[in-house]
Amino acid sequence: MANKIYALSDSVGETAELVARATASQFGEEELEIIRVSYVLSEKQIDEVVEKCIKEGGMICHTIVMPRLRDYITHKTEKDEVLCVDILGPTLWAAERITSMEPSMRVGMIRQLNKDYYKRVEAMEFAVHYDDGKDPSGFLKADIVIVGVSRTSKTPLSMYLAYNSVKVANLPLVPEIPLPDEILRIPPRKIVGLVIDTYKLNGIRTSRMESLGVDGPSNYSDVERINAEMEYAREVYRHLHCQIIDVSNKSIEETAAHIMSIVEKNREMDAELNI
Repeated sequence: MANKIYALSDSVGETAELVARATASQFGEEELEIIRVSYVLSEKQIDEVVEKCIKEGGMICHTIVMPRLRDYITHKTEKDEVLCVDILGPTLWAAERITSMEPSMRVGMIRQLNKDYYKRVEAMEFAVHYDDGKDPSGFLKADIVIVGVSRTSKTPLSMYLAYNSVKVANLPLVPEIPLPDEILRIPPRKIVGLVIDTYKLNGIRTSRMESLGVDGPSNYSDVERINAEMEYAREVYRHLHCQIIDVSNKSIEETAAHIMSIVEKNREMDAELNI
């Protein structure tokens, strides 16, 4: 029968098990059996594992964070002469010394960090997939939908917000192209329309054309054309009853902060409505 390593944790126990398996790999697959014991929240659970080690042979490794249980497992295993390795402890104490700070000792923090990371990645993938109105079905799934004429920073805003775990879809407004039906099904509070000064946008579009190697006058950067687009945009916003942000003199960060406040209010409202 293989010897056993019990990997204990007061959270899921992924870290303790990974360390145990990395250890076992150095001795051959048949020599050590890894048993993960998750959510150890009482002395009784520790007693049960220690008892198994005494009867069947085995050792314990753990990433228990709760001070009360850390002290108990140390005392219990020393008393009953069961081998026990504290995986997290030495690193915690070393980090405490170099930072002069006390660890929070909150259970499951690494899992929370992973959860936040994957939520951010999901939001960024969402922003890419539903950028520029490519798939209008995304409007119904988004936390916020950004609407505006070309070069009003819809895509940079979407990516900035996505980095903050906000799912954003955006729609470019072109007078000659009808609005997709999906945008009419979004609650007005979840739509933000962008406006910008005509001459500011003229400068941005002119620079864009020059960067693409296009010289001379262009309908894209023509002031009259831009005025017509902005009038169309305002007409759309009135129809959608959405909130409007003037981005003429705002940085991406300032506009994003404004939109984030809208998103937070929407989330609170959704929670109240159990949506």
